[in-house]
Amino acid sequence: MINDFNIDDFINNFEKGCTRCQRKTFTKGEIITTYIAKRNQVCIILSGTADLLRYDFNGNKNIIEHFTKNDIFGELFYTISTNNELFVQAKTKTEVLFFIYDDIQKKCKKTCKFHEELSSNLPKLILTKIVDLNTRIELLTKRTIREKLLGYFSILSTRSFSKTFLLPFSLTDLADYLSIDRSAMMRELSTLKEDGIIKKVGNKITYL
Repeated sequence: MINDFNIDDFINNFEKGCTRCQRKTFTKGEIITTYIAKRNQVCIILSGTADLLRYDFNGNKNIIEHFTKNDIFGELFYTISTNNELFVQAKTKTEVLFFIYDDIQKKCKKTCKFHEELSSNLPKLILTKIVDLNTRIELLTKRTIREKLLGYFSILSTRSFSKTFLLPFSLTDLADYLSIDRSAMMRELSTLKEDGIIKKVGNKITYL
């Protein structure tokens, strides 16, 4: 998430003054973008949710990242190859701001305020992205399914400032996101409930 940067005010105040950014709206299930080498596209979620996906050669889906309002994504953050296609899919109705990273280094003919503000805040955006990616790596390096689940639940609890929080995924997508077998994950969730560690009602989790 973006800290100390009011993206709503930023968009409302400056977007219309710049011809190098685009705002687009996508319906649930629609592909927002595919990652293409050398394009250096950067996107910011203005509303809604989306997933960064990859399918392996066997057709298995992997959720690389989950994006919500104010999250930033794009080719800038990944090394792209023809055998490593990534694409972003809207999970709900989603509005996205698009711009090209290389354009940030160029001055608009209008010398618009949008570029000035974006340039000054871009380091914050990228730093926040790095923190999110490091968190993802930490989750994936945990050895057991229980460790991955509890690690992810701890992140959600911290973000919501509560021991009760909602899963942003279906259970199938949660397994894809944590790179674990869904059946094995379901067994572990049942064990966590039996051990009195969590309470689960639908997609609501509570630490006990």
